Amino acid sequence: MNRQFMRRSSLAVILISAIQGGNVAAQESFRVELGRDGETLGDMRPVFLKFESRPLPAISPKEVARRYHKLFEKSDEPEVRIDALNRLNNIRDRSGQDIGFSDEQQSAVYEEALASYESILARGSFSGKLDELLYQMAKAHALTGQHEESIQRLRQLVGLYPRSSLVPEARFRIAEAAYNAGEYQEAETGYRQLIEGDGHQDLAMKARYMLGWSQFKQGPAAWNRSAETFMALLDQQLPSEATLLDPPQSGLDMIEDSFRVLALMAARSDNSETLAEWLGNRAPVAWPHLLYDRLADLHALEGRFDLAVGINQAFAGNYPEHPAAPDFLAQSVDYWRMAGDTVKAREARADYVARYQSQPEYQELKGQQQALWQDYARFLGDYHYAAQDWTSAAGYYEALAGHSGDTGKLLHLAGDARLQAGNRDKALENYRSAAYGARGYGQPYADAAEAGWAAIKVLRSTLEESAAGAYRGVLTELSSEEQQFGNTFAQDARLSGLRADLANRWYEIGAQDEALAYARSTLVLESANNEERYAAWLVTARVRQRTGEYGLEERAWRQALMLVDSAPDVATTQDEPEQIREQLATAIYRQGEKAAASGDTAVAVAHFQRVNSVLPDSEIAIRARFDASNALLKASEWQTAINELNRFRLDYPAHELTDEVSEKLVYAYHESRQPLKAAGELMAASERAQNPWPLRLRAAALYHQASELPERNALYVDWLAVAPDPDTAADHVQQQTMRQRLIESGVDSVRQQKAMVTREAASQWHSEETLLWAGKAALALGASVAQEFAGIRLEHPLERALERKQRAMEQAQAYFLEAESFAGETVASEVLYRRAELYRTLAADLMASEVPSELNELEAMQYQMLLEEEAWPLEERAMELHSRNHGRIASQGFDEWIGQSLKALAVMHPGRYDRELRWMSWNMEENEGA
Repeated sequence: MNRQFMRRSSLAVILISAIQGGNVAAQESFRVELGRDGETLGDMRPVFLKFESRPLPAISPKEVARRYHKLFEKSDEPEVRIDALNRLNNIRDRSGQDIGFSDEQQSAVYEEALASYESILARGSFSGKLDELLYQMAKAHALTGQHEESIQRLRQLVGLYPRSSLVPEARFRIAEAAYNAGEYQEAETGYRQLIEGDGHQDLAMKARYMLGWSQFKQGPAAWNRSAETFMALLDQQLPSEATLLDPPQSGLDMIEDSFRVLALMAARSDNSETLAEWLGNRAPVAWPHLLYDRLADLHALEGRFDLAVGINQAFAGNYPEHPAAPDFLAQSVDYWRMAGDTVKAREARADYVARYQSQPEYQELKGQQQALWQDYARFLGDYHYAAQDWTSAAGYYEALAGHSGDTGKLLHLAGDARLQAGNRDKALENYRSAAYGARGYGQPYADAAEAGWAAIKVLRSTLEESAAGAYRGVLTELSSEEQQFGNTFAQDARLSGLRADLANRWYEIGAQDEALAYARSTLVLESANNEERYAAWLVTARVRQRTGEYGLEERAWRQALMLVDSAPDVATTQDEPEQIREQLATAIYRQGEKAAASGDTAVAVAHFQRVNSVLPDSEIAIRARFDASNALLKASEWQTAINELNRFRLDYPAHELTDEVSEKLVYAYHESRQPLKAAGELMAASERAQNPWPLRLRAAALYHQASELPERNALYVDWLAVAPDPDTAADHVQQQTMRQRLIESGVDSVRQQKAMVTREAASQWHSEETLLWAGKAALALGASVAQEFAGIRLEHPLERALERKQRAMEQAQAYFLEAESFAGETVASEVLYRRAELYRTLAADLMASEVPSELNELEAMQYQMLLEEEAWPLEERAMELHSRNHGRIASQGFDEWIGQSLKALAVMHPGRYDRELRWMSWNMEENEGA
C-alpha cells in the first residue's frame, strides 16, 4: 500500500516501527546469510534468520571471556580447548559485547579447534556430549568454509542422536544448505520434517517461513503450496485483530516478507481471483486486507494502475463490511491520480461516495474516512456544477449536506443546481432545508436568509406561470413561505416588498381577508419604503371599499394621497393622484349614503357636504350636495331641504340633476303643508315642460287641496277644453270629477252638466260617483228644461205652441229617464215626481189654454170639451206616476219626493189623498207572519 495507506494501516505502522526501533540484544551463535532479492524470481532470497541461546549468568562477561581466552591459548588438552572456545562464543553471543576473538582470529582458531575435534573423535572418548561435539564441529566447518563437511557432521548428529535437542537446528541447517544449493524440493522436505517434528517453536516458525520460500522457488506449480505455507505462518503470527496492532517483534521481517511473496505470486497469476481462491476455503483471519494491499501496491509501483485499482475493487467487493474497504476505494483514487487519469480518478471518487452515501453506511466510516468521503463529494459536486451538469451536482451537494457540518451552504448550492436543471420542486425543498432545516446543526448558515429568499423567488416564478385553476394554491404556498421567512428572518428588509406584493395578489383574486392582512403586515414594518407603503394603503382602501367599511376606506385613501403628494414617484401614472382623490371623494360619499340609509341624517349631510372639499365642483361633489338634500327630505327636515334644493338649482342651473329639483321641492312643499308653493312650483315647471298638463293637473289638485278654487277651476276648464277622450277608467273619473267640481263651483254649470251626462253615457267605464254625478246633472238639466216647459204658454196658434211645449216635455222626460238610468234608486223618487209633474202641468196648461175668439159659444164649449178630453189622459198619467212614487214607500221608505207626490195626489184626488195621515214605522221582518 502506498504511503498514504500505510499511514492508515495500524499493522504496517507497527511493522515499520518495529524494524526501525528494534534492538537485537545479542548476536546469534550461528548465523547464515542466505542473500537478498536478485533481478529475477530465481534470484529472490529470504531475509536472514537469527538464532539465540539461553541468557548469561549475572557475572562480568568481559572478565569471564578474558579467562576463557587465556585458557584456550595455554591448554594443550583438546577437550579443554574446545570447551573454552564454546564458552567464549556463548559469552560473546549473549552479552552482545565485542569480546573474544576477532573475525580474523576466529577463522584461525577454528582451524586449530577442528584438529582438537578430530583428535577427540579419533580417540573415541569425550567427557562431554558427543551430539554437542558434532554440532560444534559442524559450526567450525561452516566458519572455516567447509560447508559439505559441516552438513555431514549435522547429518551424523541427526542420525546418531535423533532425540538430541540439537537435532531441530541441525535439520534446519541441513535444509538451509539444500535451499542454498538450489535443491528446493529437498529443502522443502527438510523444512517439513522439522515442522512436523517436536522442534523448538521459534525454529519451527522459521522453518515454515523457509518452507514457503523453498516451495516458491520451485515455480508456479508449487505456488499454491507456497501460498498455503505463508498464509499458515501469517495465521500463527497474526491470529487476531489485536496482533495486528501489536505483532511479535521477532517475526516482523518474516511477516513482511510473507506478504511480499504472496503478492508477487498473485501478481504473476490471476491477481484478485488468485487471492480469492487462496482465501476462500480458509477460516476467516485478520490479515487479508494487508495482502490485498501489498498486491495493489505492487501493481501500482510497477505502473499497472488498472490492475492495482482492480485489486482495490475486488477487496471492497469481497469484504464490503471490512473497516479497510473504504481505504481500498480511496486508494484507487490515488492510483488514478498517480496515473494522471483525472476521469477515472473522478469515477473512483464517485464510486466511493456512492458506496457510503446512506446514513448507516456513512456512520460505519471512521473519522478520516468520513472526512475523505466529504472531500470527494464536495469535489464531485463542484466539478459537475462547473460543468453545468446541474442534476449530478445537486445530487452530490444533497448527499454531502446530510453528512456535513456545512449543511446550509451545501443545500443552498443544491437548490441552485436543481433550479438550473428545471426541477423547481426539489430546488424549493433544498432552499427550505438550507434556510430552516439546517438551523441547529453545526455552525449556523450565514446565508440562510438568502436560501429562504431563493425559495420565495422560485414560488414567485411558479406563480407567474400558473394556470388560473392552480393560481390560488401556489399563492397559498407562497404565503406560507413568507410566514416562515418572516418568522425566521424578521429583520430582512425584503419582507416589506414581499408582503406588499402578496397583498396585491390576494386582492386580485378577491381574497379580501388575506389581502388586508398582508397590507397591515407591510405597514407595521419599519423597513417598508414609500412605494411599498403606498401599495399597502391602496390594497387596504380597495378591500375596505369592497367590504363597505367606508370610513376605513377613507383613511386608507388619505394615507395613499399623502404619500403620492409627498413622493410623486410612487405613482405609476400621471393621473393616479387624481384617481385617488376621486376614490377618496367616493368613500366619503358612500359614508353619506350609509348614514342616510340608517336614518342618521345629520351625519349623512355632513359626509355629503365634505365631498366638495376633496373634489370641488366635481360630478361626485355635485351629486353629494343633491343627495344631502335627499337625505333631508327623507328625514322630513322640509325647510332645510327646500333651502338646499333652491341653492343647488341656483348653483348648478345646467346640471342634469337640476331637472329633479322641482319635483323634490313640490314634494317638500306638499309634505310641509305648503300646497300653494307646491302648486306654484308645478306651474313654473310646466312652463318648461314639453307637455305641461301633467304638471298643471297636479297643480290643480294642490289648488283644490288649498281651497284655491278660482286657480283650480281655471285649470279644470282649460284642461277639459283640450283633454282627449279618456283612455282609462282613471282618466274618465278624473274628467268627470273636474266637471262635478266645476258644477259645484257654478262655473258654466249647464255646459258642464251636459258634458257630464254625455261623457258618462258614452263611456265604458263608470263608478258610483260618476253615475251619481251624471244622474244629478241629468236631473238638473231635466228640471231646467221642465221649468222652460212650464213657462211655455199655450196660445194661438195652439198647434205651434203645443208643439214647442211637447218638445220641451220630451226633452225633460229624456233627461229624467237618463238620470234614473245613471243614478237608479237614488234619484228614482225625484224622477217619478218630476215626470208626473210634467204630465200634470201639461194637462193643467191645456185646460187653461185660451179658447179661440172666433168660435161661437157652442164651438167654444165643444173646443173646451176637446181640451178636457186631451187633458184627462195626461192627468191620469200624472196620477199614475205619483201613485207609483207613493207605492215606493213600502220598498224604499218615505223621502222628500214621495211627499211631494202625495201632495200632488191630494190636490188631484182630494177624496182619496187629502186627509190627515200618521205614518208608523214598519219592520218587515217582524210583520212577515202578520
